[in-house]
Amino acid sequence: MRFILIEGHRNDITQASALIEGYSYEYVIGDKAYDSDAFIAQITSRDAIAVIPPRKGRTEPRAYDETLYKRRNLIERFFGWLKQYRRVATRYDKLGVRYLGFVYFAAILVTNHKM
Repeated sequence: MRFILIEGHRNDITQASALIEGYSYEYVIGDKAYDSDAFIAQITSRDAIAVIPPRKGRTEPRAYDETLYKRRNLIERFFGWLKQYRRVATRYDKLGVRYLGFVYFAAILVTNHKM
């Protein structure tokens, strides 16, 4: 599991390559925020399948596995469980390293309890 902390005003796609680097995978499931030609090319170059719905403004919509995409709800629920910890939901920590440390700690607790 990997988390990368970025500023709130930055787009998630800026860290997409770093999130999957070093992992082997058959599928990469993401939401519309990860619909980027470069990112999808990176995924397919490793003989994997991108399960990312196309953005609304795409001139040439791309097909994706809608059934497999529904499994993304596991990740959404995971983040919902993480936000049960007030310290994660409200971000009281001023330093990013401290906040990220507690995010990892909460993820361990959630994973051991929920999975």
